[in-house]
Order: sequence, then structure tokens, then C-alpha cells
Amino acid sequence: MSERRIGLVAEGVTDQIVVQAALSAILPEPFVLQLLQPEPTRPELGGGWCGVLKWCLEFRARGLARLEDDPTLELFDLIVLHLDADVADGAYAQCGAGVDGHANGLGVLPCAKPCPPPGDTVDALKAVLLTWLGVVSSGPRTLLCIPSKSIESWVAAALLHGAHALLVDIECTPKLGEKLGRLPLAQRIKKGRREYLKHANKITETWADVCAQCEQARQFHAVVQAAAEA
Repeated sequence: MSERRIGLVAEGVTDQIVVQAALSAILPEPFVLQLLQPEPTRPELGGGWCGVLKWCLEFRARGLARLEDDPTLELFDLIVLHLDADVADGAYAQCGAGVDGHANGLGVLPCAKPCPPPGDTVDALKAVLLTWLGVVSSGPRTLLCIPSKSIESWVAAALLHGAHALLVDIECTPKLGEKLGRLPLAQRIKKGRREYLKHANKITETWADVCAQCEQARQFHAVVQAAAEA
């Protein structure tokens, strides 16, 4: 059996590392993960959530009903779209003047809901993301990955222990990445490619703990598993 091919649209390379670690825990067979966004050869799109938005708007302009219908994506068995839920607090003006002309018809930002529960904001942001793509719903091979409030909630759940203060309401803690970077040296987790690669195997190994503490990790696990078994 050939390796499963997965395309990933994400805010950044640290998100890629965490998503890949999660997929390694969920999928029983080897896979190849290709980062579609951010793409070094497309610096005009930039990174962060604005880069994801611009990538989606390019797809939207092609007028296709699903990502699976795009001939440039047909070789992928699964396509993962990642956004952190704190994007729900954002505004399109953050993405530069070039985005303003596209804003008509896009879902309203900000769209954040009270947290807890984290799911209300995630659901609102999913609806906004679909408008970026110009689709009614995601296709069977398109998986939405929206950790709350950021993917650092998954990192913290994997690496911190016991009754650590940052594990309280972990999916409703803003700027968690900054807080992980200010922990005492023995616990400190600085956001960066090298640091996250160092912890990737631990995230895979403790994925069950992440799911136990993070509702959105459980949801991502379920949609990946369902798509893989379809």
C-alpha cells in the first residue's frame, strides 16, 4: 500500500509540526504531509491566519464547489485546513488593504463567543472559513482543524503535568504560547521550529492525554479517523 498523502494549509510551520504529531498518533499507517501554505515560493501570501485567508480566497476565485474538485489538489488523499480559534477575535483590516476588496460576502469578523464553552467560537469560525473558500460545506477529504484558542493548548496538554495552572480552562486561555514561553526554565516551551520539533514525539505519545483535556483535539481525532476509514 502506498503512503497516504496529506496536504496542509496552516498558519505556520510550528502548527505543521503539531498537526503532524497529532496525525501520527491518529493514523495507523505512514503518511506524507506536504505544507501547502505557508509556501516559501509564494511570499506574497505571507503567513499567519491572513496567509490562510489569502490562500482560501485564491481557491474561492476558481469557483469550485469543494477542495477535492481542484485539479492542483487531486493527488492528496486528505486536505487539512488549520486555523487557531483566536482568529475569531481578528479583523480583516489586519490582512492589509489588498484584502478589503474581497471582504464582501465573507463571514463577519470578529465572531468570538463566550468561552467556555470553546465549541461555540470554533463553530462560528468554521462557518467564516467556509465563506473564505466559497463553499457550502467541506468535502469528505477536507478536514478542518481549529484548536481553541490556539494549537498551544495541545502542546500544553501534552507537555505539562498534573495540576499545572495553565491546564485550567486550557482551551479558553488567550495568548497561551506567550505564557508557555514565560514558564520557569525547566518547563519553558518557546514557540519556534527547533523547540517544537524537539517535543513532537512527546505530543504523539501523549495524544490521548491531549484529547482528554481538549475538546477540539477530540473533534479533530474523530474527523481524521472517519475520513481515513471512509
